[in-house]
Formats: sequence, structure tokens, C-alpha cells
Amino acid sequence: MMSDPRSLGVMPEIARRAGVGQATLYRHFPDRNALADAVIAYEISRLEACAGDPDRPVAFRDLLREVLHAQITMRSLVTLTHRLDTGARERHKRRIVAALAGPLQRAQERREVRGDFHPHDLELLFGMVEGVLHGGEDLAAAQAAARRSIELMLDGLSRCGPSAPGAYVSGMSR
Repeated sequence: MMSDPRSLGVMPEIARRAGVGQATLYRHFPDRNALADAVIAYEISRLEACAGDPDRPVAFRDLLREVLHAQITMRSLVTLTHRLDTGARERHKRRIVAALAGPLQRAQERREVRGDFHPHDLELLFGMVEGVLHGGEDLAAAQAAARRSIELMLDGLSRCGPSAPGAYVSGMSR
């Protein structure tokens, strides 16, 4: 989805890779947070365009997998989101959830995704991947664990779940 997020480490390096002077970069983005905010907004725009294209509907599972894997490949950018103000973080979160809500609803109508999964549950999935990704010192092992957790989550979504919150499932109440 995006270029290597490690390039967000140093503004002079970003300017060099972009082929612009540092003054030009700072004129448009006064600091790393402003640049991160703009990159996130751009990536969300790409997601919205992909998810909302009626001529080329995308399978929810594939779209969600792409978004969750982007958390792994853009780990540095995801980390920078925590430095953004609360309003910006919430605005980005709402846009991501809204972009995925339509494909989710279509997948539920086709019974491809469990019916009790709500768009706001996406935030739980994002948090789980981030927690696994930041859960260890060994980056390669954390990335492998995050990829595994994504596949486990997607498999869990694809199964027929309870029809409503609070339903009785496999001998366990919720």
C-alpha cells in the first residue's frame, strides 16, 4: 500500500528520497507528525477508493487482510500515529472503519462473515495486531506472530458465528 515506513525516521532523509530540498519538505510538513498525518490520510484515501469502487467490488476478507498486513509493513508509521493529537487519530480511525463497513455488510449478506461482527469490532482487530507486533524484542518473530494472528482472526471471522450478541455458543454464554 505504501512506501517503506522506515523512511519516516529522519526528515532530511525523507527530503533526499523525495528529491526535494529540506526547505520544501518543511514548507509543506512542519514536522514528522504533520508528514505522518498526511501519509496516513493518503493511504486511507487509497483504501476508500478501493473499498468503494462499485465497478470492482473487493472481497472483505482480502481487503481486511491487506489493511492488517499494512500494520506490519508500516510499523513505524503506526507507531507515529500515537504521537498525533487525539482528534486526528479518531478521524483516521473513523475513516478506516467507514471504508470497511460497506464491504463488511456485503460479506455478511453473502454469509461470508459472521453476522455478529460489527464495523467497530475492526478496532479490536487493529489493536490485537498492534499488540502482537509490539509484544517482543525480536522484530522478525513479532512480525511472524502478527501475520499468524491475522490469519487466525480472518478464519474466525469467516465462520458462522452467533446470530446476535449474547447468544449461547458451544456451551458458553457471552
